[in-house]
Amino acid sequence: MKPIVEYQDYHAFLSDYYEERKRTSAFSWREFAKIAGFVSPSYLKDVCCGKTNLSKVTMGRVAAAVGLVGYEVTYFEAMVQFGNAKTDDAKKKFLEQMHSIALDHKVRIVDKDAFEYYDSWKNPVLRELAPLMPGAMPGEIAKMCTQEVSAYEVRKSLAFLERAGFLKQVGENVYVQAEKSVEGSKEGLPLALRSMHREMGYLAVDSLDRFTSSERNITGVTMGINRETYEQIVAELDACRKRITAIAEACTDVTQVYRMNLQIFPLSKEVVGNKEAKDE
Repeated sequence: MKPIVEYQDYHAFLSDYYEERKRTSAFSWREFAKIAGFVSPSYLKDVCCGKTNLSKVTMGRVAAAVGLVGYEVTYFEAMVQFGNAKTDDAKKKFLEQMHSIALDHKVRIVDKDAFEYYDSWKNPVLRELAPLMPGAMPGEIAKMCTQEVSAYEVRKSLAFLERAGFLKQVGENVYVQAEKSVEGSKEGLPLALRSMHREMGYLAVDSLDRFTSSERNITGVTMGINRETYEQIVAELDACRKRITAIAEACTDVTQVYRMNLQIFPLSKEVVGNKEAKDE
């Protein structure tokens, strides 16, 4: 079984723990629940299946039942609170706590690079911009960003991008993009992407006043649709994004970094039925 610090989903951790015990002994859900002090013999099975969650009160009992000690208990409790958190800020807080514990014990969280990469607009922008300016100093690169950024921030971002494998330095201040995909678990990556989408949304609003209409293109439509139509539109947006990505990849003379947002979101709650249906 993997070390606990390689997990981000406590449901998966407990499920793997149970399967490992089951493989090497006559372990049962009833016994597992009894050791942890639960009356229901199926409670921990439901937790492992994701049907229910542990609480701040029960997570300590489960940590003891699993045999966790020291930093493992602290990591487990942070992992439970990360999984149960309702806001991005709370999730980020506990993910960072998990990462700190993992670093202290020389283990790398799978999603940490992805989270840090998407945590600021600077990283994806500099990953595109730095290779266009071979030999440029951080201060020179900073001046080419439309948003305010310091030379120190550029230097820090470039160091991260190189360390994490998003950029490769092939000469003094000369970078090329490395072939590395950003992949992570289903828990961490969506959180990181939400952070990026939020930042890029703010920059899109800022662009309305910062750039002329010849330099940016922002359009929209307000429409009434149902769920089936929504799914069709999302599929069309996905196909459009892929076509545009292919067009961008075919560009061999890159001179500028752009951001394109594709957004569709509700402006009302769902109306169930209609007046005629209610009158029948």
